[in-house]
Amino acid sequence: MVDAAYGEAVPESAAERLRPPSLLLALTEGRALAELAASLAALPCLMSAPRGDGHPVLVLPGFLASDRSTAPMRRYLKDLGYQAHGWGQGQNLGRFYKMREILARHLRDLHQQSGRKVSVVGWSMGGVFARYLALTQPDAVRGVVTLGSPFAVDIHASNASKLYNALSNEGPARPEDLSALAGDLPVPNTSIYSKLDGIVNWRTTIPRPAPNAEAIEVRLASHVGLGVNPAALWALADRLAQPEGAFKPFARKGPFALAYGR
Repeated sequence: MVDAAYGEAVPESAAERLRPPSLLLALTEGRALAELAASLAALPCLMSAPRGDGHPVLVLPGFLASDRSTAPMRRYLKDLGYQAHGWGQGQNLGRFYKMREILARHLRDLHQQSGRKVSVVGWSMGGVFARYLALTQPDAVRGVVTLGSPFAVDIHASNASKLYNALSNEGPARPEDLSALAGDLPVPNTSIYSKLDGIVNWRTTIPRPAPNAEAIEVRLASHVGLGVNPAALWALADRLAQPEGAFKPFARKGPFALAYGR
């Protein structure tokens, strides 16, 4: 196995060694409020981000969150000209095997109503659903952007895994499903992550190397704040602005260049 973030070899048993972020790091997640404030202050700058063709975008919230959590992100995307949609399912309580079919129908409806492929943006657990939709409905999905989403190596290396298992009431995920989610996607896909994520181990957010896959590190970002972090929003806008069917790696430049890792 190869660590996509560094190109270094990682033993196949790496999943057994992964641990959730430390309690100390988890306690720093309150910095998300500062990230939101920074985005509000940087809004004029954020509005100069690359603009795309106004295609539909489906935004999926993280575990225990709802469309309310993604409202700032969707507002930003609408201001950039996109048709940004929430998931419309209330609070995300996990339940992968139940919700994936509901979301598949929602995606098909958006695709048919607009007559265009849909970009799917998923925050945390929402990104796991986003990758599933891309795998199963590539004709309806234009591309995928995940933010702090645990889909690789060991998805249980999270401080939310025990609560997820208790609330989802679905039992452990099937190994073949985990393997598929961690594998290659048929559409362009970007993972935006932070090494200071206090909820999920950042190594679980890195896609394996592929011509249409990439990972963008946002330095100092929190897990809870990734969806409102100004550097993450700029990167998201840049990725959505790519022409349909095209993929070019993210260029770490612009007003937030210093916020991106290598």
